[in-house]
Amino acid sequence: MLSKFRPVMVLLLAALLLSLVGCAPKAAADGPKTVKVLTMQQAGPTPEEMNEIVAKFNEANPNIKVEIEYVSYDALHDKIATAMATNPPSYDVVLVDDIWYAEFAKAGYLWDVTAKIDAQTKEKVFAAAWDITTVNGTTYGMPWLLDAKYFFYNEKILAEAGFSAPPKTWEELVEQSKVIKEKGLVEYPIAWSWGQAEAVICDYVALLFGNGGSLVDAEGKPAFNNEKGVQALAWMLQTIEDGISNPASVSYVEEDVRNVFSQGKAAFAVNWLYMYELANLNADESQITGQVKFGLMPAFAGSGVESATINGSMGFSVVDKSPNREAAWEYVKFLTSESIQKEYSAHLLPVWSGNYEGEALDSLTKLNEATPVTVPAFKAQFPFSHVRPKVPYYAEGSKALQLAIQEALTKLKTPQQALDDAAAKWVELQAK
Repeated sequence: MLSKFRPVMVLLLAALLLSLVGCAPKAAADGPKTVKVLTMQQAGPTPEEMNEIVAKFNEANPNIKVEIEYVSYDALHDKIATAMATNPPSYDVVLVDDIWYAEFAKAGYLWDVTAKIDAQTKEKVFAAAWDITTVNGTTYGMPWLLDAKYFFYNEKILAEAGFSAPPKTWEELVEQSKVIKEKGLVEYPIAWSWGQAEAVICDYVALLFGNGGSLVDAEGKPAFNNEKGVQALAWMLQTIEDGISNPASVSYVEEDVRNVFSQGKAAFAVNWLYMYELANLNADESQITGQVKFGLMPAFAGSGVESATINGSMGFSVVDKSPNREAAWEYVKFLTSESIQKEYSAHLLPVWSGNYEGEALDSLTKLNEATPVTVPAFKAQFPFSHVRPKVPYYAEGSKALQLAIQEALTKLKTPQQALDDAAAKWVELQAK
């Protein structure tokens, strides 16, 4: 009799065990989802500020744990590309420069978030900011860093040299620099980011467009090797030879420029917005606090250009193959939210257009010590900013142009030869 019921008992026992297993804690599934973020340590909020933001998000979202990794800007592109080779990828959220969106979108690295951007968000963020993260009508992230390179000067040094205002043209800068040198105020009046990195492209773009030139023509063909581009590069070389530009600039990136300027060893500098607070308001980082001013980026006399600079904006994107895309998107929304951007606006200004109007503008300019100066500087300079071509081959093309500029500045080639070689490489890349 017992043997007759044994199969039934076995089935009941199995069902009971399965139900108990179903009720057991699911540590992996129900625990916090880990969102790994890759960003840069160079411009925008400091790592300490970014860590504060992460802590606030983790506290407000106990089901999500954000872990953040910092690399230099120059390592960021290749770090992202390498991370995409693993499955799942090494990161869930990545900081993307506007010049990489076309390449990464074509490669399938980034999650299409077009449908996740509601109409209100779309309307409240600067229209130009969406151009950063959008490729062929598809949005791949949230704009985060609206930035341009700015022209900084040391008011005390200029006053000691007898000048009451900064130069409006690059020719005026040379003349003021000569006086500054003659008076022995500094050895090299200006420091640049001319190392063989994307930084030199940013400085070159400001000079190129400030001479009435452009990187590409209306048909997308390289135009930097025409007369305007060659003149800009030749001017760079001449300022080194004349002792106007610090010769070490050929190895500098932006942090090097900040350090030299903050030590009072340069009267002028070209850098991102973040330098203002560190150089002018932070005595732990600077020997020239209270002496730093903004001037509109100069242009070349006779170019018909009032000012020109580089648009260095960036966005945060979710990796398409991330197993935690929804959780990652929650963090991106939090990080780029209006409230967080306002709170950390000392080193990064909001992408939310409403902050620059009426009472909101008045509030923004009173948020901290920096914004009364940086907000007007942004409003004055950003309209003169220029984007680099949004093409899939930009990273390779940029490296060719970086090399060309380095070869010209170190006299391995003439400016014309160097730029012609880089232009030929761009044509080759276009044909692929």
